[in-house]
Amino acid sequence: MRAEFTGEPIDDSTLWRILEAAHCAPSVGNSQPWDFVVVREPVTLREFAAHVAERRLDFARSLPTERAHTFAPVKIEGIEESGTGIVVVHDDSRGGPQVLGRATVPETGLYSTILAIQNLWLAATAEQIGVGWVSFYDEPFLAGLIDLPADIRPVAWLCIGPVTEFQHVPDLERFGWRDRRPLSAAVHRERYTGATGK
Repeated sequence: MRAEFTGEPIDDSTLWRILEAAHCAPSVGNSQPWDFVVVREPVTLREFAAHVAERRLDFARSLPTERAHTFAPVKIEGIEESGTGIVVVHDDSRGGPQVLGRATVPETGLYSTILAIQNLWLAATAEQIGVGWVSFYDEPFLAGLIDLPADIRPVAWLCIGPVTEFQHVPDLERFGWRDRRPLSAAVHRERYTGATGK
């Protein structure tokens, strides 16, 4: 969600239900390595939006001419329009030094935080609330903006709020940036047989 936010604030009871669903996500060793920073102050939203706009421009300048033209009309964020940002952060030390299930795959901590984001997104959709994931930012900038300690990592800024409609085709597909792969290209039997498309 980017252009569809109405600008109406999401009410606290709905927001709390969505956060409760996120907080119920499964996590490795029941470590629950996530926290949620709810951002609504207009000055903070503006400051982050300005930073994202700079990073978007940097990306646009890095593109070949044809891709730059395709990218130009794509709106990448709804930071101010949504009126609410949820910064999902990850504490890799949560659960202590021996987290059950992380001994051989340490990334499962971060994967757990991603599962919380997925739960949040599904719960928001069920509430007819839109969510957009902003990824054009520098982590140190965002960490400083919300006063994160040095050992806590921002994983996602999610714009969240009521929307006029839900698009049936993702923006990047509608604007011609990239089509969705068919499921048949993603499913392999018994062994990985190689990617059938980039």
